[in-house]
Amino acid sequence: MKKRYLIYALACLSACGQAKNYDAAINEHRMAYKQGFLTDERAPLTAADTGYLRFYEPDEAYKVTARFERTPNTLPFNIPTVSGKTKEYQQYGTATFTINDTTVTLHIYQSVKLRQMKEYSDHLFIPFTDATTGFDTYGGGRYLDISTKDLNGNEVVLDFNKCYNPWCAFADGYSCPIPPRENFLKVAIKAGEKNYAKNIH
Repeated sequence: MKKRYLIYALACLSACGQAKNYDAAINEHRMAYKQGFLTDERAPLTAADTGYLRFYEPDEAYKVTARFERTPNTLPFNIPTVSGKTKEYQQYGTATFTINDTTVTLHIYQSVKLRQMKEYSDHLFIPFTDATTGFDTYGGGRYLDISTKDLNGNEVVLDFNKCYNPWCAFADGYSCPIPPRENFLKVAIKAGEKNYAKNIH
């Protein structure tokens, strides 16, 4: 009995340790995210403004392994932005996964412009909305960035704890891509960035 309890306790300690490590990693990621506003002269937020950023608590259940399918023969298309302009993207692939007992698919895009730049040539872009959009989270949807280096054969890990608001959530005057309808999720992704807490109007 004591041996069985010891095994159980050690397992619990290991799980708790892993959870704490994951939480720390996400919090570190968010600190870097906030710092990014202070080092980019185009950014809409000041150091004081970053105090109004809000996030769901880290939740590893929203870090999912998805089935990735490459779609190499798709044609470039224009995604409308909040400003009325368009930006040219090409569908790179799809990611299918189960979350909250629901199987969903997200389309992954690559910017035609950015892939011509060496520093962004690996960048992939996932704009989406979900059941929290317009309630707990920004009404224009949220974004998730990954890299071609994150692809592992027919799998890709999507960590929604790292999803974030477009700059249009903080100020006017930016051309933020509007998530295509094919990336409207009916499930609630209660992870990542929430509504900005400061009134911008």
